[in-house]
Amino acid sequence: MGEQHSVKFPQGVVDEYAALGVDLPAMFSAGHLGTRMGVQVIEASAERVVGTMPVEGNTQPYGLLHGGASAVLAETLGSVGSMLHGGITKIAVGVDLNCTHHRGVRSGLVTGVATPVHRGRSTATYEIVITDEQDKRVCTARLTCLLRDAEGLKG
Repeated sequence: MGEQHSVKFPQGVVDEYAALGVDLPAMFSAGHLGTRMGVQVIEASAERVVGTMPVEGNTQPYGLLHGGASAVLAETLGSVGSMLHGGITKIAVGVDLNCTHHRGVRSGLVTGVATPVHRGRSTATYEIVITDEQDKRVCTARLTCLLRDAEGLKG
């Protein structure tokens, strides 16, 4: 969980943020919560975001993957896609998340893939499909983010 991992971003996007002095790959470690849960963003663009999370350590009392853990993975991936869609002048803030849990998982790694449903000027909506190691669907989620102006938010 503590190992360093490099996210694969499109080079043009990396260069755009680097020109502003922002190390984009370092920025997307999935935050403190994601780090505690072992979330790793593997690939990221506005068209597709892929990430993984271990089941171990993220279970509920029955030993199944916790639905809230699936929600964390989904919101992380959808937020990254929304931020990349918004570009350097916007920040993405989640305003609606819903998850449908299809089957339980007791071990291994789950993979989430976020793809856009809607990418507008003020909102972005992503569908996130989470599957187990046998490629069986565990959860389907949808996240809508508000795209706010980044101006004045930097410290």
